[in-house]
This record gives sequence, structure tokens and C-alpha cells, in this order.
Amino acid sequence: MGELDRPFLSIIIPAYNEELRLPPTLHRIAAFLRQQAYCSEILVVENGSVDGTSAAVEDFAQTAVVRDDNFQVQLLHSPQGKGQAVRRGMLAAQGDYRVICDADLAVPIEEVTKFLPPALDATLYDIAIASREGPGAVRNGEPGYRHVMGRIFNFLVRTLAVPGVQDTQCGFKCFNRAAAELLFSLQRIDGWGFDVEVLHIASIHGLRMVEIPVTWFYGENSKVRPLQNTLSMLTELLKIRMNGWRGYYAGKPSPPATTNFPAA
Repeated sequence: MGELDRPFLSIIIPAYNEELRLPPTLHRIAAFLRQQAYCSEILVVENGSVDGTSAAVEDFAQTAVVRDDNFQVQLLHSPQGKGQAVRRGMLAAQGDYRVICDADLAVPIEEVTKFLPPALDATLYDIAIASREGPGAVRNGEPGYRHVMGRIFNFLVRTLAVPGVQDTQCGFKCFNRAAAELLFSLQRIDGWGFDVEVLHIASIHGLRMVEIPVTWFYGENSKVRPLQNTLSMLTELLKIRMNGWRGYYAGKPSPPATTNFPAA
């Protein structure tokens, strides 16, 4: 894909054993993208699934995408680990803006308009982070204990790695092209803590971050295991600090990218 016809938006979906949740998610994203004036791409990154995830994506790509659609679909593969899947997708993407989107659409795809020009001034940020905190954010169906655990973990994150960001763990984030190519080339964490690591690297390099309040829906079939994943993320948080002290996140930022803005 050439410089002039590259997609404006890339949507990266990490998928582990998602044969049931992916089809309705992909159809909803496709319906949204068909209404937009810009070109886009969907990259589903299957990471070690043992079910029909790959077949579900291939079937969607063959039956749902027609010749005049303004988006493309790619199926990629990576080893297990959400961090590995997102890194694979972000570095393979071609879009001027690259969005992480969970397979359950906990943040509805329609919210993405808040993260892109003209709704958000692209000259003022490099990373837009979906936030379930603060004015305008709406949480739907979240158990109280989950919220408490999340706030405790976020306190530790703000203390040790990413000062000032109230919600690092919501699975919906938008990176401009230069930020994505810098950050994910330096990312080392393969598990759930990759969000914190990427934002920590961003803070080291002085990238501009903004939090966008979103509507978020708790999924009953979420793959997050509160106790197990929290302990794992705490371990990864300490690893991120150690990596930073050792200088592993040093690197030269990519030069500013020329952005193709969508037609008015």
C-alpha cells in the first residue's frame, strides 16, 4: 500500500479463543467503517488459539467484505500473550491512527470518533487513552470488587510507572503512526502489563497523552481473571521499572509522520 492510499485508521484486535465473540464484533465494526469517509483496515491478531478463531476471521473476510468497501481485513498470528498480539498488529498496521480494540467491544466502536480528528486535535496528542474515570465516563455492569481492585492497581501504576493517567488498563487506545512505531518497537512485556509498559515508554520519550472518557460495558465472559491477572501485572510492573532503570526503553523517536486527514 503506497503513501497516498494508506489507511487513515487501523483497528487492531488481539484474539485468543474468540470464535464466538469475534463474528458479531467484526460485523459491527464493518458496519461502522462503511459509514466513514476514510479508508481503514481491521487487523485481527490470533495468538495461540485452539478453537476456530482463525476460521471465523477468514470466513468474515471472504463473505462480509465487498469490492467497494472502504476497509480491508487481515488475519495475523502471534505466540500467546496479549502484549505479543498487540505488538504484532501495531507494527504490521499501515494507518495514520492505530487503535487497540478488544474482541468483546467493551468500548463500542462508535466511540472511536472521539479519538480522531476532527473531534480531537491531532496536533495536541500522540496517544489517546480510553478512560473509565472522570467526568463523562460511564461504567456499565462492573462488579464493585473489580472497580476497587482496578483503582488500587492504578494507584500503583501512577506511583511507579505512569504518573497522572487515571486508567491505563481499559482495552481501547489510539496511537498516531509515529508513536505506535516507536513504542511497540521498544515494548518487551508480552502479557497483560503491556499497556502500562507502552505508556511508561511514552512518558520517558515525552510523548503527549490525553484521556478520553468513554462508555464501557463489563463483559460477563471477560478473560480477565482478577486475582491471577492482578498478581501477574504487579510482577510485570516491577519488571517495567527495572527495564527502565537498565535503559532498555531508550531509543530515538521516529520523525513526525505526515497525516492523511479524512475528507470533510
